Amino acid sequence: MRNRFSLQDKVIVVTGATGVLGHSFINALAAEGAIVGVLGRNGKIAEERVQEINKNGGRSIALVADVLSEEQLITAKDLVVKQFGKIDGLINAAGGNMAEATLQPEEDIFRLKMDSIRQVMDLNLFGTLLPVQIFGETIIQTAGKGSIVNISSVSAHDAVTRVLGYSLAKTSIEAYTKWFAVELANRYKDKLRINALVPGFFVAEQNRKLLTNEDGSYTDRGEKVIRQTPFKRFGDPDELSGALIWLLSDASSFVNGASVVVDGGFTVFSGV
Repeated sequence: MRNRFSLQDKVIVVTGATGVLGHSFINALAAEGAIVGVLGRNGKIAEERVQEINKNGGRSIALVADVLSEEQLITAKDLVVKQFGKIDGLINAAGGNMAEATLQPEEDIFRLKMDSIRQVMDLNLFGTLLPVQIFGETIIQTAGKGSIVNISSVSAHDAVTRVLGYSLAKTSIEAYTKWFAVELANRYKDKLRINALVPGFFVAEQNRKLLTNEDGSYTDRGEKVIRQTPFKRFGDPDELSGALIWLLSDASSFVNGASVVVDGGFTVFSGV
């Protein structure tokens, strides 16, 4: 009986693969037999992660590219197709926040740093749109069928204080995912699906200092997140793998334009 969850020999490109969540994603894909395109701006880290996968019997390729550079993305796409002949899937894990785009409690709400907010919007939103334009078309041309997973956030579902730029960007990601899913289906039926994975709070480099102190204890903001999360803990990056693999595999073949939430109950808890 065919394993519909299998990713064996599927070629999947992961943007933001040099980050914390990206590292977890590429390891999960390699463990499932996928051929992984490790895409990020840091070539040294990308090469190290490729060597780690290949040493453990997997197959992967380092792709050094900025997700906001169409030229670099095309070069990366060409490298993958030249080496493996096709692309079956894409995970848009590149993104993040920046300190200048956050609003602190003591700051004037009518003095938002617009340039910084635009930068966060560019990275998260257009850093997803551009890879879909380039790798998505290649999925159709080379594999004929595949799946794209965008990375959203619980801040797209509930108001999370301070992170306005990030919240705007991730809300846009969800709107884009729904819109593009319909347009893809109108043109290609079920040949290319696109969905969003919605992580709750996972400690990564961009939020570590916001959520935890140097001794590992929680900051005030970290405590608030824990109180709002029924599981009373942060997520482990590996806990996103099951939903991710499902969305990329044939097991989710009738899932399109969906937002799959993995947040320990954060978005469903009223706080009471």
